[in-house]
Amino acid sequence: MDRWEGKAAVVTGASAGIGAAVSKALVEKGIHVVGLARRIDKIEELSKTLSDASGKLYPYRCDVTKEEDILKAFKWITENVGPIHILINNAGLTRPTNLIDGSTEEWRRVLEVNVMALCICTREAVRIMRENKIAGHVIHMNSIVGHKVPFMPHPNFNVYPASKHAVTALTESLRQELMHFHTGIKVTVMCE
Repeated sequence: MDRWEGKAAVVTGASAGIGAAVSKALVEKGIHVVGLARRIDKIEELSKTLSDASGKLYPYRCDVTKEEDILKAFKWITENVGPIHILINNAGLTRPTNLIDGSTEEWRRVLEVNVMALCICTREAVRIMRENKIAGHVIHMNSIVGHKVPFMPHPNFNVYPASKHAVTALTESLRQELMHFHTGIKVTVMCE
């Protein structure tokens, strides 16, 4: 972790759960973390508890379903915190609907957060890393349902497993691209 001290990291979905825990752990290791989420007040609260840490948590309001929000966030990060060394694509969600008669809007929301936002954030972070010759690290938070759909007596998963299977495939595709272009950037997928 010493190599990342003083460097910039981005954590999507940083307002609660795994995103908040990861942000806290990185700040405590001396990393400057920009936490992206719609609920910025939660990140601001967490930031106050980390005032004595060797790193810093920067709350930034960003709806990852809106590409313009992501582009503004990554521009702000580069200009105010520094070039990105670590990206943790943590934002993700599922909706209580089904495939037989479910809601198109709910399906679309899951795919926008779990797949499209991950792709856009990754593209922007990798672009910044390459421009600055940074051998950074991209981490995709995934799920075991990204590898096998479990039996559910009351189906409610709908497009969620498909979105997480997409994360598995996108991670491997990105790994191959990063190697092909000799970027020195690593990608890791973590399943919860």
